[in-house]
Amino acid sequence: MSWTPDRDAALALLHEYTRGESLRRHAYAVDAAVRGYARRLGEDEALWSVTALLHDFDYEQFPSQEEHPWKGVEILRQLGYPEVVTRAILSHADYSGVSRDSQLEKVLYACDEMSGFVTAAALVRPSRSILDLEASSVKKRMKDKAFARAVPREDLIRGAEALGLPLEDHIAHVIESLRGEAALLGLVGTPTT
Repeated sequence: MSWTPDRDAALALLHEYTRGESLRRHAYAVDAAVRGYARRLGEDEALWSVTALLHDFDYEQFPSQEEHPWKGVEILRQLGYPEVVTRAILSHADYSGVSRDSQLEKVLYACDEMSGFVTAAALVRPSRSILDLEASSVKKRMKDKAFARAVPREDLIRGAEALGLPLEDHIAHVIESLRGEAALLGLVGTPTT
């Protein structure tokens, strides 16, 4: 049986399992960043998009390390999702023990925490917008241990290293990708006049 990535089906599954707007927006942000890399690297944008949208779809219902992402992967396998998707989703969790070998696996990992961190950095700006956010501001926020303290800085750095990119280039890519979805992500902001 052949499988074709279906973004609409992935969105429906995300919405079925994830009711919270912030977790949905996280999925949209990771999707935007991962799709941006797919275009940049000449990869299958539809496949990468579906994987990014579904990487945390089970988290709201199964938030423990014993269940996430295992339960989600089990559901996806029952629905016929291929190993390339399920393995990437497993590999994004450091504690899963699944190595990140493919480009998709590395990109998903690199974009997961960075998308959240970039979103947080945009929301504390006076404009509350990603449209005027610069990579240098995000790097400065990374040095502030009190800011988004739940995000391990070493994960942000390790993600860029896995892609073979300078940290600032990876941050700039994520910002640029999220700008394209600013309205969906609630990051257009407010005028600061």
